[in-house]
Amino acid sequence: MARTTHRSTGGKKLYAVRDKDGQFKDIQTYKRAHGQDVKRTSKAEAMADAKAAAKKPAKKVAPKKAAKPAVKKAPAKTAAKKMAPMKTAKKAKKASKKK
Repeated sequence: MARTTHRSTGGKKLYAVRDKDGQFKDIQTYKRAHGQDVKRTSKAEAMADAKAAAKKPAKKVAPKKAAKPAVKKAPAKTAAKKMAPMKTAKKAKKASKKK
C-alpha cells in the first residue's frame, strides 16, 4: 500500500491511498495515519523482537533487602509555642506596673 502526500486547503499534511484505477481509496491526515502506524507493530518488528528475546539470557533476580524501620521526626514547634514564655513575661511586667 503506497501512500502519496498532499496538503489540505487548511495546510495540513494528508496521506492518500489510490486503488488500481488511480482513484482515491482512502485519505487521512498525516497525524491520524502516523498515530495508527506507531500503535501497530509490523511483522518484521515482531520477528526481530522475538529473535532478540530468544538471544537474551534470563536475568538473575536479586534478593529483596529488608525494609529499614521508619524514623519518627519530632513535630515542629509552632510560633505560638515559641512566643508563650515571652507573653507570660510581658503579663508579669504589666501586673507589677499596675501595683
